[in-house]
Amino acid sequence: MTLSPHLSELAFAAGAGERLIATVEFSDFPPPAREVPRIGDAFRLDVERIATLSPDLVIAWDSGNPRAAVEQLRSLGINVWSVEIRSPAEIADVLELVGKAAGSAGTAKTRAELVRRRLDHLKRQYRNVITLDYFYQVGARPLFTLNGSHLVSQGLRLCGGNNVFDQEPGLAFQVSYESVIVANPDALFAPYSKGGENPLSTWREWPAMRAVRNDALFLLPADGISQATPRFLDSLEIACKLLHQLRKRRNDEQPSD
Repeated sequence: MTLSPHLSELAFAAGAGERLIATVEFSDFPPPAREVPRIGDAFRLDVERIATLSPDLVIAWDSGNPRAAVEQLRSLGINVWSVEIRSPAEIADVLELVGKAAGSAGTAKTRAELVRRRLDHLKRQYRNVITLDYFYQVGARPLFTLNGSHLVSQGLRLCGGNNVFDQEPGLAFQVSYESVIVANPDALFAPYSKGGENPLSTWREWPAMRAVRNDALFLLPADGISQATPRFLDSLEIACKLLHQLRKRRNDEQPSD
């Protein structure tokens, strides 16, 4: 049983989808995940229903699920494993652990190794590149971002991206537009779902900002960059390529601040 959409996706990626007896709302990838019974959503769990299903293992989202509900499950004698993926490498590690627990170790190991090879390629490709500062916008109203410990920041660091709020203590937190303008990043990133409004369009009201001047308002596929699963690498590779194209443009144009 998994208690978040990304953990459900990881279970399927590890070859354990057939053993998944329940998950939470919004678990929609891969498509077979949509057929798995629901036991609430990541923030409101049906503890009674979970207990009735008597799972061998519940995989919980450490920073997302309500701690009281998770502790209640443990108090009922249910085996709960809390997971928090903070780096791209941990995606591969968790894949293997899920596979071992579910009896699909071979499949999980193969897919974990693919993740590791892709990460190694990124590290080699962007070794010794010039660092570029960026701001990652989680939401616009209110304006939310991430610190340097978040998976997204750890991923972008592999290709020379420096989060302008890297040292802030909170994993995700609200900031002011003024603080971003003062930080003056080289690029802005935001998750984007097809058909939605451009979440970065407001920033064009500040044409003197380096990112706006660079035309570096980058949108990333929300269903990849927002999930701690192998699909995260798809969006990360796009982000790294965008940063590198910006480096080349800056080098060719040699802009002055």
